[in-house]
Amino acid sequence: MAGERILVIGAGIAGLFTALALAKEGRDLTLIDKDPPPPEGGADAAFADWKHNGVGHLRHSHAFLARLNVLVKQHHPALHQALLDAGCRELGISDSLPPPIIPLWKSEPGDDDLSVLTSRRTTLELVIRRYVEALPGVTFRTGVFMREAILEDTPQGRRVAGVLTGGADEPQGEIRADITIDAAGRLSSLPEQLKAAGAVIAEEVEDCGILYYTRHYRLRPGQSEPPRGAHGGTGDLGFIKFGLFPGDNGCFSITLAVPEIEAELRQKVIDPVVFDAICNHFPGLAPWLELERTEPVGRVHGMGDLRGHWRNFVTAEGAPAALDYFPVGDTMIRTNPLYGRGCSFSAVAAFLLKDTLAEVSTPLERARLYHAKVQTGLRPYFDGMRNQDRAAIKRAAAVRNPPPKPFIPSIPAAIGRSFGLDGVTIAMRSDPVLLRAAMRDFHMLDQPGAWLKKPDAWLRIGKWWLRGKKANADRYPPKAGPDRKTVFAAIDLAA
Repeated sequence: MAGERILVIGAGIAGLFTALALAKEGRDLTLIDKDPPPPEGGADAAFADWKHNGVGHLRHSHAFLARLNVLVKQHHPALHQALLDAGCRELGISDSLPPPIIPLWKSEPGDDDLSVLTSRRTTLELVIRRYVEALPGVTFRTGVFMREAILEDTPQGRRVAGVLTGGADEPQGEIRADITIDAAGRLSSLPEQLKAAGAVIAEEVEDCGILYYTRHYRLRPGQSEPPRGAHGGTGDLGFIKFGLFPGDNGCFSITLAVPEIEAELRQKVIDPVVFDAICNHFPGLAPWLELERTEPVGRVHGMGDLRGHWRNFVTAEGAPAALDYFPVGDTMIRTNPLYGRGCSFSAVAAFLLKDTLAEVSTPLERARLYHAKVQTGLRPYFDGMRNQDRAAIKRAAAVRNPPPKPFIPSIPAAIGRSFGLDGVTIAMRSDPVLLRAAMRDFHMLDQPGAWLKKPDAWLRIGKWWLRGKKANADRYPPKAGPDRKTVFAAIDLAA
């Protein structure tokens, strides 16, 4: 690829990881971004003042999964150190073990891979951006509005040869490239332009069924985080989900995910007083919000229109939408932010593209191979998350409007529920082998569900299930919080 001109549209996480994957001497890599650059200063200045409107969830909670962290450590160890120096935290699997498993836990080779990066999104993006700016052959052009792609017909098919820039009040121009990478996110106009030109781009879209609400906090001077207890910082009560995210430099955030069906709760939770009142009903969150320990930072940030979205840019017959054009990030795949996999999907796709460009050289081969790698590497996770979204939507409806109990209960359904709640859940809280395998699945280090297909896993789960509820009584997780009626009454809502 020496000498190839690469254009990256967008300078968010997807664009930055594309640069991390592809930048090296001999390549000319340009990132264009319609937003202004980050402000001068450090992490707090970026959080307060960065006008990064192209990233709708910039100030929502983030935890960057182990798969992303591994890519950073393997390919850019200096960047990993820069992130830690800026206050980002690396939390390993041993930092959040269930209490029943702690006496049995022994570190093993590979556990270092099961560590996440936690920080405010603005901090991580700021540090990565400044690191990428210093890479050889990389140029940033900010405040550049992309109007449309430059399309050319070749004997091999339609190709993207760059983009036209400028708007109604901006000077117009063009940027030509050998390879154009679309990291502009969910608002990218290029897929629609390609479809208007005759390209076939199959799309799957499905509502995630929730809305997202986040508030940030900061520890007061001299205060520290509360000790971890039996109640964790995450929970799912059906009518609401919650998660606590330790951040950088004494900051943390809390996100409440409210099902779409809970319209009244969605209207109330945007009020900071109501938001904090709800959080204080959850034992895993309340100690973090003690007034002498913590002060809130700003308003409650809401985020809606959450959809799972998969675009195929190569048809089943192998015809690409365009040659020399590669989508990454939300342009190609969007997922429910509840699972924290959006940034990891972007990072993985960028390095899959790196491998593709190194392995084959013709535009058609590259389009097909990249598509195949994405299907193999990311599609199983997407399908798993979509199934979990569907199940959560059904559960939220059942919590709001409980269905009548059947006169004759379904024995197979009861056994299935028991195996999940009294078998899988208990085994994961008690068996280090199973917990480690499940975490490798969650963090995208192993294929989803692979660990549950192993006979040894079933034997281990069965052992705990057959012990029965009485013998396992001390291994069940404590209830994450009160029921829907109690929470609604506390915030003056009729359940």
